[in-house]
Amino acid sequence: MKKRKIIILRTILLLVPFLIMGCALLAAKRPSEVSTDTLTEPTAPVVEYRNTELGFSFSLPVSWEGFSVQTSNWEGLKSGETGDEVVEQGLMLTIVHPKSTAQQPRQDIPLMVFTIEQWGQMQSGEWYIGAAPVGPLELGRNSRYVFALPARYNYAFPEGWDEVEQIVQGHPLVTFEPNAAP
Repeated sequence: MKKRKIIILRTILLLVPFLIMGCALLAAKRPSEVSTDTLTEPTAPVVEYRNTELGFSFSLPVSWEGFSVQTSNWEGLKSGETGDEVVEQGLMLTIVHPKSTAQQPRQDIPLMVFTIEQWGQMQSGEWYIGAAPVGPLELGRNSRYVFALPARYNYAFPEGWDEVEQIVQGHPLVTFEPNAAP
């Protein structure tokens, strides 16, 4: 009986410091004592590309002020008897950094625009885009379009690729219904 009391007493003595630390941590995190200043992070100023025709906006850091947008087309391919055949096409918008030049190119931000039907066809393997083993990365969609980043868009690692990676990680694309306010 005496040994049992000693074991219980030792257990209690070992647990008391942990209980005290736990109570102290809980008391330190009471919402009434937390300043609201620490709950909000300052928002960095942004430059926005807005396309009401397609129904999306794309936020960029202020360093991209003066950017330009170039348009081209992506091609969906299907293997045929004579090689790859173009079976689909769609719009590609490329947001170009204002300091990018032919002599010193910077990483652009290419956005592929798919109809919902095209996206489904590509996902089901009816056709493919490029030789990359993975397809484009969906950034967002509305009721008509899917907006995606091409696979391996930054494979050459030009100047600014890491900045673009950070921009993309920040979920800069916001969709809304085309020709309507968000």
